[in-house]
Amino acid sequence: MNPSASEVLGSDGPLANALDRFRPRAVQQQMAEAVERALQQGEHLVVEAGTGVGKTFGYLVPVLMNARRTILSTGTRNLQDQLFQKDLPLVRDALVGAGLGRVPRLALLKGRSNYLCRHRLALAREEGSHGTRGQADQLIRIERWSARTERGDIAELSGIPEDSPLWPRVTSTVDNCLGSECPEYEECFVVRARRRAQEADLVVINHHLLMADLSLKEEGFGEILPSADAFVLDEAHQLPDVASAFFGRSVGSRQLLDLARDSVAEQLREAQDMADLREAADAVATAVAALRSVLGAGTGRGPWARHQDNDQVVEAMNTLVERLGGLVMWLDTAADRGKGLEQCARRANTLRDRLVAFLEPEPDTVRWVETFTRSFALHATPLSVAQRFGERMRAYPSAWIFTSATLAVGGRFEHFTGRLGLEEAQTLCLDSPFDYTRNARLYLPPNLPPPNSPTHTAAVVEAALPVIEANPGGTFMLFTSHRALREAADLLEGRLERQLLVQGTAPRDELLERFRAAGDAVLLGAQSFWEGVDVRGRALSCVIIDKLPFAAPDDPLLEARLAAIREAGGNPFMEYQLPQAVLSLKQGVGRLIRDVTDRGVLMLCDPRIRTKTYGRLFIDSLPVIPTLDSLAEVVGFLMSDDETIHEAAGH
Repeated sequence: MNPSASEVLGSDGPLANALDRFRPRAVQQQMAEAVERALQQGEHLVVEAGTGVGKTFGYLVPVLMNARRTILSTGTRNLQDQLFQKDLPLVRDALVGAGLGRVPRLALLKGRSNYLCRHRLALAREEGSHGTRGQADQLIRIERWSARTERGDIAELSGIPEDSPLWPRVTSTVDNCLGSECPEYEECFVVRARRRAQEADLVVINHHLLMADLSLKEEGFGEILPSADAFVLDEAHQLPDVASAFFGRSVGSRQLLDLARDSVAEQLREAQDMADLREAADAVATAVAALRSVLGAGTGRGPWARHQDNDQVVEAMNTLVERLGGLVMWLDTAADRGKGLEQCARRANTLRDRLVAFLEPEPDTVRWVETFTRSFALHATPLSVAQRFGERMRAYPSAWIFTSATLAVGGRFEHFTGRLGLEEAQTLCLDSPFDYTRNARLYLPPNLPPPNSPTHTAAVVEAALPVIEANPGGTFMLFTSHRALREAADLLEGRLERQLLVQGTAPRDELLERFRAAGDAVLLGAQSFWEGVDVRGRALSCVIIDKLPFAAPDDPLLEARLAAIREAGGNPFMEYQLPQAVLSLKQGVGRLIRDVTDRGVLMLCDPRIRTKTYGRLFIDSLPVIPTLDSLAEVVGFLMSDDETIHEAAGH
């Protein structure tokens, strides 16, 4: 009789025998037992697994032992690659080596935009105009790589920025893919990836790809989901926001400009006599630029209601709809000239319909505008996805496991389960096994001004400086706004004897690499550094957080959701704003202790922790960390060397 998943993760199990640094953890075994039961009984399970539980092994062992067809979805492409290239092979080889089950077929599947499109690469080559000299050089690199790559995953090609304007030109979207009519169809990397996924026992995807299918927005994955026996969703705290985006409708300037450019390229290939089509496409591009200019010079989010009474915006929007209609007419006329023009015609019709629909308000939907330096996006987002997500999930009568380090608020899951319509899910809250009582300290600096004070950031910097200087290791300073981050960076410039790294001055991965290498650097980060960052050891031994991470009150989605709760007789602060802030804080705090030998100080610089009654909920949702009352105690803890911490780190 085969052992249970819990036994496999025990001191005498195959993982302990195969991995030198593996150490059994009771909470990990408890998670594996719950996941195994959910898989066998087809249950819905929600698991919060604190830092150090080892949740990846906690679900991979029962999944691989279960030998059923499984979809494993993660929050980001980086996590996909980590799972597929490292964690899955590790667990699989240990289990197979112990004679526990057959060798499963594994597949990695990403969205279309992650794979090179040979057809669009040819179009980019024929088009000839590549912007800067640097982009021309990048295109040459992409062409050389295209001749040797087997999977076409653009993550293989380093050295070209993720935001390079070339990538949208040499990858496809649902809108511009020619499908089986494409001359490169049999050699298509997306088609090959799907075929591998169809034949696999376990497929690693990400939440965006999962939601594209669940929301019935074709991404070529629909033929795989119905055959799955189990779904495991890691980093599940990201799901409600991802689901909101996919159950809504959006149209952006990039889609419209891509359409205009592709229409010109296809006209030159397939209908050179139709100069009017090219003029219509150029008119759309001009109208897009005009609408962006009247939406204002700033960047950020705002409700459409702020713009809909602006005569300039209304005129620019009407002009765009009109110009797009003209392009639709010419593309419909030219559609029979070739598959490329036929596809452009379909895209133009779809985008025009979305634009027209955006102008018509819908119940329980918020319309909002997102502006960037040179672009914009128009969104219509449902206030709640609970009913729709719950219905789509239940359409697949399989086991569904949701897990993350941050799902519970004060030990309760109602906020998360309510947002996704998980009405009958089993829940399990597993605390971190790390010894926070011995290895960590919480410092709430006294006499700081309130967070809305114009002097707050300066006061945070002054309070942080002696802590940073006393810390022999590295320090994260996490901010709730980019404005505060920039102000702190200016205030710290030239005042530190160690390296200062600031978000925005280099790619995130490069900053983290430099931070780890320095060992005692100071890194200033905003939202993207609050989660998904793993720095172990002394290189990160102090985390300083400027404010409790309440979402910006002027965010249009938040405004609308709070208003809906208020109109229903609820308390929007207690029911939405506070739980969201607690979960965000837990993510930031989770950066501090990443291994059993880690130790450090958490410094929270928001006086509301002490002065507001809700401050207790934040503290109660964190691991139990002793509080230090004075700077001297903080300095003493940071400079001490705890000789008792020598236990080896485990998986």
